[in-house]
Amino acid sequence: MMKALLILAVLLTFGLIFLLYRRNRDSKKLLISLLTFIALISLGIMGNITRPIIPLFLAHIVLIVFAWLGLLYYFFRDKYVWWLIFSPVITIVLFIALSLLEGSRYEDVWSSLF
Repeated sequence: MMKALLILAVLLTFGLIFLLYRRNRDSKKLLISLLTFIALISLGIMGNITRPIIPLFLAHIVLIVFAWLGLLYYFFRDKYVWWLIFSPVITIVLFIALSLLEGSRYEDVWSSLF
């Protein structure tokens, strides 16, 4: 059920991007929206490395939702809130810093990254 909701959210967001483009014909906004959307999907996928630390993973999911809302805010208000949109990077950087500080606890995660 959750995967279906995620797929539906992705498809609706793509549809909204192209619907707004057809209405406004603003190619700059289309490009920024698509690149931001691809970055959000990438951050969502990269956030799976934070799964060993449950509170950090939950924080990452919450920040992904806020980033998605930031993208929707850009759609309707034309204000690009970059710090909100790229906030999920914080949890990924924090996870990497914790794995470097704590040592070999997350070695299996590092081997899957590189």
